[in-house]
Amino acid sequence: MRGSIWNGAQAAVRLAKGAVLREAMFDVADPAVWIALDEAVRHSVRSSTDGTWLPAWQRTEQGWTLTDAQLALALCQRDGRIRAWALGEIAGRPELLPLVVIRCADWAEPVRDRARTRWAEAITVETATALAPLALRIGIRFRGDFALGLIDKVLRSADREALLPLLTHADRTVRRFAHRLAVEEGFLSPAELARSAARDEDTVVQGLCAEAALASVAEGDADDDVLEPLLAARNPRARSAGVTALRRAGRGERAVAFLGDRAGVVRACARYVVRQSGGDPLEWYRRRCAEAGDAALSPGVVSGLAECRDRSDAEVLWALTSHPDPVVRARAVGGLRALDVLDVPRLRTLLDDPAPGVVREATLALVPSARMLDDGWLLERLAVERARATRISAFRLVNAHGGLVRLRAAVALVDDPDDKLRHWARQSVLRWHPTAEVPRGSAEVGELLERAGLFDAYGLKRLKWEAGLKA
Repeated sequence: MRGSIWNGAQAAVRLAKGAVLREAMFDVADPAVWIALDEAVRHSVRSSTDGTWLPAWQRTEQGWTLTDAQLALALCQRDGRIRAWALGEIAGRPELLPLVVIRCADWAEPVRDRARTRWAEAITVETATALAPLALRIGIRFRGDFALGLIDKVLRSADREALLPLLTHADRTVRRFAHRLAVEEGFLSPAELARSAARDEDTVVQGLCAEAALASVAEGDADDDVLEPLLAARNPRARSAGVTALRRAGRGERAVAFLGDRAGVVRACARYVVRQSGGDPLEWYRRRCAEAGDAALSPGVVSGLAECRDRSDAEVLWALTSHPDPVVRARAVGGLRALDVLDVPRLRTLLDDPAPGVVREATLALVPSARMLDDGWLLERLAVERARATRISAFRLVNAHGGLVRLRAAVALVDDPDDKLRHWARQSVLRWHPTAEVPRGSAEVGELLERAGLFDAYGLKRLKWEAGLKA
């Protein structure tokens, strides 16, 4: 976006110096460049170096003809009379239509009305397709919906081929507009909609196309051209829609394969379909997780077991915290946290796990119980020779511990070689305040605050006073 603004400003300067429109514009297909050009001319560019283009609009009656570049500058002028006049001179100049679209939302009513008339006269299927991205940008402005409304009307009456470039446009707003129009007008078949839902990266497009595609699946009728692209999609939204549709299509048994999906929303849909088909997802999860040493166990299966919310499965999850796969171990710890089954001594040992993901999950589980952990044990894990994940975890828990323990740990790390830990430690010291458990008048507090070297004289004096120390 910043590059487009810079390009628009540069284009305004080049036009003012007499450059040809095509040479001055860096990317005429980028809506932001046209918007930036309009802003730049209105706020900074007054005239060309010889001052010829500004009064040129007044001399046309004497036989003068303006170039596209001069008209472009006139269409962006701060004087509404110049903008309105320029709109009467654009006939046969399709390169200036982007500025006409911008003027359709002009704040001056005479300019706005004339621009709308010109746009209505000039719009074709080709221009509607080309300028839809710009019209969508302008459409969010006050009274900015006119240009987009005409584009919508033209494209609805056109062939579907006219819409195809917009369906794969780089701008997700454009893709949303195009897919919504395609769905409403029936331009895409259910199979094409399913493929769009599977490949598009935007969640709005995924949901719109998946719902429209599945609306065509009749009760008890399986359409592989619709279901297969959705079930094989990389994005969870499309997969979950496909899994949900399996029940209506009479293929509920296939949902079992998605009980261990990597995405939680897909697993939830699979459990629903399996239950509706007479199956028991919980028993399936228990069978798969029964062997803690099973190297083929999927992390999604472990998460699925915890998502069933049966606390009697806690021991199975504890057993999985020693699984050889670090992702499975992390999911097992996350599952224990979700079930609110916490054993502080057992979780504490996981802070030394070699996998950072396991350490993070164990830390999240232990934060509410940080005061139950031995502060000396935590401070030992701040040593430089420890693994980085363990050090970060220990500092987070010490921070949650609060009081004098937090200050000791933070001051010890104010010059740490690790950038992240050093920054956190300094912020912790600067935000530290004595709490009820900190002994009033503690000499150690004063020593630590001075050793940190992060306070000015006033700040240090204030904190010492709060801690009950003489300044």
